[in-house]
Amino acid sequence: MYEQINSQVLAFSKSFADNAMKAHSLAVEGFERITALQLKTLENRVSATVEFFSEAAEVRDFDGVKTMWPKGVNLVKETSEKFYANGQEVFGVSLKTSEALSQLAKGSIEAANDNFTKTVNVAKKAAK
Repeated sequence: MYEQINSQVLAFSKSFADNAMKAHSLAVEGFERITALQLKTLENRVSATVEFFSEAAEVRDFDGVKTMWPKGVNLVKETSEKFYANGQEVFGVSLKTSEALSQLAKGSIEAANDNFTKTVNVAKKAAK
């Protein structure tokens, strides 16, 4: 009897460790994708801002300020749009990662349930 309990505990702990490693790798992959998206967008926007300020630093009169004003407004608009789009992409990646984690958990629960059902059926047959 102790052998059955020990083997079940070992099988359960191995299954738990395997699923924990899979969940960890899924979470890390999602984090890497999100970080890459964020860094790419940030790099792009910093580059555009530096370019704008380089042009703005060369302005010496009021007419130059009048020509820079629409460019500044356009920069703010583009930056807002890019960050919003990036937020949507990050949300999509987060959603896909959470769906993969829930599928992993669902599979683990179903496997544990099947294993438990088999054990109960074996015990029923042995009791008869």
